[in-house]
Amino acid sequence: MTQPPSYPTPPVGGPQPAAGGVAPPPGPHPHGYAAPPQYAPPGYAPPPQYAPPGYAPPPWHAGPPGPLPPPLSPGGQPLASFADRLLAWLIDSALASAVSLVLFLPFFLVLWLRMATEITQTNPDGSLVEPDMATLFVEFFLPMLLLQFGFLVVTLGLYWLYHVEYLKRGGQTVGKKALKLRVVPIDPTRTLDRRMAGRRWLVQYLGGSLVPAGAYVDGLWQLWDKPWQQCLHDKFAETVVVKVST
Repeated sequence: MTQPPSYPTPPVGGPQPAAGGVAPPPGPHPHGYAAPPQYAPPGYAPPPQYAPPGYAPPPWHAGPPGPLPPPLSPGGQPLASFADRLLAWLIDSALASAVSLVLFLPFFLVLWLRMATEITQTNPDGSLVEPDMATLFVEFFLPMLLLQFGFLVVTLGLYWLYHVEYLKRGGQTVGKKALKLRVVPIDPTRTLDRRMAGRRWLVQYLGGSLVPAGAYVDGLWQLWDKPWQQCLHDKFAETVVVKVST
């Protein structure tokens, strides 16, 4: 009669530890007690830890967060910064002012020379002739007021040619080309035309010249405007200013 195979009797206290290892104490651990880490011989990889579905462990060495990407226009182009727009505006304003001064500076010089001649006349005894206020008003102050008004009208006209007729061809002025900026419609399917550029000019230059502090409010509006960082003239014309490579 065949005898059943015999098995070794397990040692008291549970299985013995492997060579070089230490077995945890038998029995359940008391509440709050963590078992000591097991020793693993060289070349031994511990089994993977269980993670519930959808759980991603945090990175061990998470560095500081990187810079946020620049906001984009509806067409996917990065929006121009306030500093770039301000510098481009200063360049364009300097060019337009220089042209206006070249046109009107001779007239201002003639008036000032007449004024100087009038107030420096002397009597035969060497004393100054007291100027006649009515003559000064007619010959100096009134022409000066008319000249300043003409200077404003001509400057606005130059701005129309520069910021409308020139701008609508490619969305750039000299200042915007220098800073690599371009005016584009909010709707990416449209192209910049005279109507949009004219509406920008109407608010930015005509409104800024006639409304007290209007130019400052218009220019600073982009600092808090979301999401397209528009000035008031951009909103009225439905345009945005973007950064381009050329």
